[in-house]
Amino acid sequence: MPEQRKQLLPFAALSASYFAHIGFFNPYLPLWLKDLGFGLFAISVLTSVQSATRLFAPYAWGTLSDRTGERVKLLRYGATAALVFSLALWFPLGPVALFAVLLLMFTHTSAMMPMSEAALAHLVSQGGAFDAKRYGRVRLWGSLGFLLTVMVAGWWFEHFGLGHFPAWTLLTLVAVVASVWWLPDHKEAAHHDDDHPAIWPLLRQPAVRWFFASVFFHILAHIAIYVFFSLYLDSLGYSKTVIGLLWAVSVLIEIGWFFTQGRWLPRLSLTGWLVLASALMVLRMGLTAGLPQVWPLLLAAQALHAITFAAHHTVCIALISHHFPGRLRGRGQALYTVIGYGLPGTLGGLGGGVLSSALGLASVFWLAGALAGVATLCAWRLRRLEHRA
Repeated sequence: MPEQRKQLLPFAALSASYFAHIGFFNPYLPLWLKDLGFGLFAISVLTSVQSATRLFAPYAWGTLSDRTGERVKLLRYGATAALVFSLALWFPLGPVALFAVLLLMFTHTSAMMPMSEAALAHLVSQGGAFDAKRYGRVRLWGSLGFLLTVMVAGWWFEHFGLGHFPAWTLLTLVAVVASVWWLPDHKEAAHHDDDHPAIWPLLRQPAVRWFFASVFFHILAHIAIYVFFSLYLDSLGYSKTVIGLLWAVSVLIEIGWFFTQGRWLPRLSLTGWLVLASALMVLRMGLTAGLPQVWPLLLAAQALHAITFAAHHTVCIALISHHFPGRLRGRGQALYTVIGYGLPGTLGGLGGGVLSSALGLASVFWLAGALAGVATLCAWRLRRLEHRA
């Protein structure tokens, strides 16, 4: 057991540092862009760059890592390249140049978690089955990293201004680079074309198609939180400190879930959890859109993050491990990122920018609630297929 924990430590460090970077970058990037003078539509385009890179980068990196077995070396290269490109944020940039810098950065970081999850897979398996408890112990460090930076950065930007955003980017990416160089340089067996299993037969299976459909609509609903939540609260008069605290509430409850999920997950089937997560997402978006000034209800909506994100994410990773075993796991993780975050993030960011410019930011959250309803129906269909099987 101590040896197993020692093997998990570098992955926990990578999770903590990567999500510490995400914890300040994603919530405050829209506010930094607003501080630079960009309009709402330009902000939605620039914040969608990360999602756009998830349309191609994760699958490209995942395929390369499956074929070469060099997941750790690729992680080291990606983190170091992103750090170098981020130095451009210190200079005054127009929208096109800033778009290019963000594109280069995210192309090298958007596949880091899928590759890390694939490299971690053999350490979070128990007799060949996914071990939710062990996975949760690693993933909660990511939530802790996110919690730390979303709170501290909110306080910092409130008191010292958003001009320090590039410095925060540099420091957090330095931590990511350090963590990937701590990972053991374990090379998996390389796979060539003649023994590289095809992925398309799996994608034709009804259960896999309905799974990805539910993931797509569920995370498309979540994009309202990722891209527009900080702007929405700022428009309602909330301070940056309070915005950071509201983000922190969701992450605290997320940490509690990851720490105890081994106790709760067996109470429902994996597909049952998908249905519950999407149904609660409908409620969460309704409260956020309809009663944002009633802070106890807004806190309750953020607390639902334990199920709408944390439980949903763990269940998705478990189902990916089930449907895409062995030499398919790198591409399976990448497809989850592309279909779950790339497409929804791009469509949600750009579409939300157009919608919010025309009808206001609250309209984005009303639409997100409707999309979560579609995700619930898809998850229910998947659950029915499971019962028939």
